[in-house]
Amino acid sequence: MVNDMRNPLKKRLLRELKSDFGKYLVIFILLTFSIGFVSGFLVAGNSMLIAYAESFEKYNIEDGHFRLGDPLTDRQREHLEKKGIDIYNIYYIEQDMSNSTSLRIYEERNDVDKVCLMEGSLPSKEGEIAVDRMYADNNDLVPGDELYSGNTTYKITGLVALSDYSALFYNNNDMMFDASAFGVAVVSGTQFEKYPESEIKYNYAYRYNNNKPGTEEEKKERADDLMERIAAICDLEDFVPEYLNQAISFTGEDMGSDKAMMEVLLYIIIVIMAFVFGITISSTIHNEAPVIGTLRALGYTKGELIRHYMEMPLFVTVVSAIAGNILGYTIFKDVCVSMYYGSYSLPTYVTIWNAEAFLKTTIIPLCIMMAITFLILKKRIGMPPLKLIRRDLSAGKLKSVRNLPVSVKFFDRFRMRVILQNSSSYITLFLGLFFANVLLFFGMMLPPLLVHFQQTVTENMLAGYTYLLQIPVGVMDTDDELSAMFSYVFLQGRLETSNPDAEKFSAYSLKTCGNDGTRVEEVTLYGIAENSRYIEADFDEKTVLVSSAYADKYGIKRGDVITIKEPYEEKYYGFKVTGSYDYDGGICVFMSKSHLNELLGMDEEFFAGYFSDTEITDIDSRYIGTVVDEEALTRVSRQLLISMGEMMYLVDVFSVVMFVVLIYLLSKLIIERNAQSISMVKILGYSLGEIAALYIVPTGIVVLISLIICYPVITVMMLWIFRVMLKAMMSGWLIIYLEPGVYLEMFILGIMTFAVVALFEYGKIGKISMSDALKNVE
Repeated sequence: MVNDMRNPLKKRLLRELKSDFGKYLVIFILLTFSIGFVSGFLVAGNSMLIAYAESFEKYNIEDGHFRLGDPLTDRQREHLEKKGIDIYNIYYIEQDMSNSTSLRIYEERNDVDKVCLMEGSLPSKEGEIAVDRMYADNNDLVPGDELYSGNTTYKITGLVALSDYSALFYNNNDMMFDASAFGVAVVSGTQFEKYPESEIKYNYAYRYNNNKPGTEEEKKERADDLMERIAAICDLEDFVPEYLNQAISFTGEDMGSDKAMMEVLLYIIIVIMAFVFGITISSTIHNEAPVIGTLRALGYTKGELIRHYMEMPLFVTVVSAIAGNILGYTIFKDVCVSMYYGSYSLPTYVTIWNAEAFLKTTIIPLCIMMAITFLILKKRIGMPPLKLIRRDLSAGKLKSVRNLPVSVKFFDRFRMRVILQNSSSYITLFLGLFFANVLLFFGMMLPPLLVHFQQTVTENMLAGYTYLLQIPVGVMDTDDELSAMFSYVFLQGRLETSNPDAEKFSAYSLKTCGNDGTRVEEVTLYGIAENSRYIEADFDEKTVLVSSAYADKYGIKRGDVITIKEPYEEKYYGFKVTGSYDYDGGICVFMSKSHLNELLGMDEEFFAGYFSDTEITDIDSRYIGTVVDEEALTRVSRQLLISMGEMMYLVDVFSVVMFVVLIYLLSKLIIERNAQSISMVKILGYSLGEIAALYIVPTGIVVLISLIICYPVITVMMLWIFRVMLKAMMSGWLIIYLEPGVYLEMFILGIMTFAVVALFEYGKIGKISMSDALKNVE
């Protein structure tokens, strides 16, 4: 055994690094970007989730809030606080701004739903305002700018995050928030006192001061009890417990789903790295087989040689891991944090060391590298020294060389032979290009999908306006049908409209059961009037139609039975589907009005909303819960474009880098493996252009064929990935659309990428000396 302290093999490491610097550089780039990108995302996501979770106590976030028509009296407050809650005033007004947006303006809050100052200072006097940071970003506002509302001028003193508005939902029933058109802000007490009393919304937050409920069932029971008590003594306009408040809960649920998507990306990258490692080590052994055989003959053990040939790949992997983690915790982390801040109005955070991210992005790739390198080296170095010296690396007997048709031209036969001799490298190239194109496809297809949704969802709206009324407490949520009907008749006059376009419908909200990894989401049941002007379908007592979005998302067909349930109750409803209705704007079920009213135990005349092609203006806004119009339907895709735009750009850049690296690395390995043959054809007098045509064109052919084969396979794969991802990430549904023009863009990008790499390889061929033909002559 050779003494490790005097092992002459150590001297080869630096020389090997210099001679194969290009190969190790691209591996370094691939690993560094992979580790840095995914590590940065996981670290940022985990840190933001921790900051979000800690914000509930840090900022004393409410357990719920309610809005009244009149302010609470001292006696009413005292009566309600006997239920074990503390009540806080969080009054607000709403103002339309001159930049075509609206702001919900609160007085600065110090006890509950506290404000996090992100930049600048909080307002201290009249005419000053601090606006939500994300609203400001989306409207190009900075501290020092001015905002105008009618005759009122505000000077922006700071950017803030309100802890109860991490997602800027204007209405809790909205399908998606819109941080461009709506924002929240705070002003000083001096400023708030100037607002007319008629504009003030008497909003109150509450927090439990004892026996805080733990499970959602307990939260619902306590909230229902409190809601009924408030409704019994106050003019209750709105009641939203924290567990139902989308402005608070949506962020935590959505950020958690991002993690699953990035882990899928990580697994794809690990697979790609495994292929790259395998082909790189195989190429190294092929090139140095005579050296390895000679060393074995001189007395070096298999273990010593395995350790030696593992040192450089592992060294590059470790250096890449260090560089990747540095980038992940700095540049990439900041990029990913900016993506989260572009989607949510989150408070400040502290970067938290993420052991899971380190394990998945560093330890696992290192272990993969070690395992693949060891297994390949053990198999190859274990061969008899004489076979290694002769470069005979076949496991068994040599197979006869496949004869190629004589009718094929010489150059074409030569290229075919190059492809056959390097088939393992080209298979790896195909797989690498496939996975790189999966990422590129994902990044390039999502924006057109969202734009297409914006265009199509407005073409099949149920009506120009769909108004869902906000029925007061006690009408729907009661077991006493007589009491419910009395309450409804009392309010009926306030819910009527004189708009001739208006058509009544009944409605009720249930929840899906969350099967097959999907989110539990709201399903709206519509009871359609007989001979409806808006819903073109014939309804009898057995007709149950699901919206096309519902059918597409869950794969529902005629004759299937859907099961949906009461929110937070173990009460289920089953419906046999008789067909679908062309409506992509929501997860809905349509049946006759009489059928739904009977199901709800309500009178035949009961209704919960209006369809109308014109705006309804003669119903008090306090009784209108949700308005579904063109703006509401396109809000989902518009916000997703804002939220995910930067991420899509990052994925596209990463895909292109991976694309370039893989083509460069594998084509370089192919040329190095054929260096002796290239040298020989140089001696025979072939020009550099002819040699390039012999050795670079085959790689180009494989790239071209790979791209053509990839696209149909990727299409099927991405349809499945999009469905799984969107089902896990979002409520509602986006009908999946693949833009044909993106295929052409991807193809052109792939060909251009190869052209750039081919220029480098052309230079590489030019540097191969004719003397190489005399080396390692067998």
